[in-house]
Amino acid sequence: MDGEIDPDDLAGLLGGGAETDADTDADVDSGPDVDSDPDADADTDPDLRIVDIRDRRAFDHGHIPGSECIPFPELTTRVSELETAARIVTVCPHGVASQQAATLIGSYAGTEDARVESLRGGIEAWERDAGELVPTDADERADQTAESDEGPDAPF
Repeated sequence: MDGEIDPDDLAGLLGGGAETDADTDADVDSGPDVDSDPDADADTDPDLRIVDIRDRRAFDHGHIPGSECIPFPELTTRVSELETAARIVTVCPHGVASQQAATLIGSYAGTEDARVESLRGGIEAWERDAGELVPTDADERADQTAESDEGPDAPF
């Protein structure tokens, strides 16, 4: 694990922080204009992966824009999904379990070159300091339910 990241710093990486390029004195080259697409979320940095380790129901209720749900109990079997990321930020309710998740991810051979951090203060700090959570839309929720609740084909 490479440490912790503050909520406002993560918001800045997502392009949704309270401070915009126009608000700073620095000459910043932000690359392509992705802020014009409200659904761009974490696409502002394609190598950034925000991993929410809460369960699917909590994630669907509200999550950081651009984050993905990999519940903590599934992390060891799904960590290979993160191999291409250059930077990974783990998220949990209060910033404690996400430190353990970041340590686990950082110990995986496929992510040894990635910068792995935990969101300091978790979802609680994000809501207080950086921004609102977004719910999973109904269509996406229905897709997730259909994928996860399909049982074996009935024989009749």
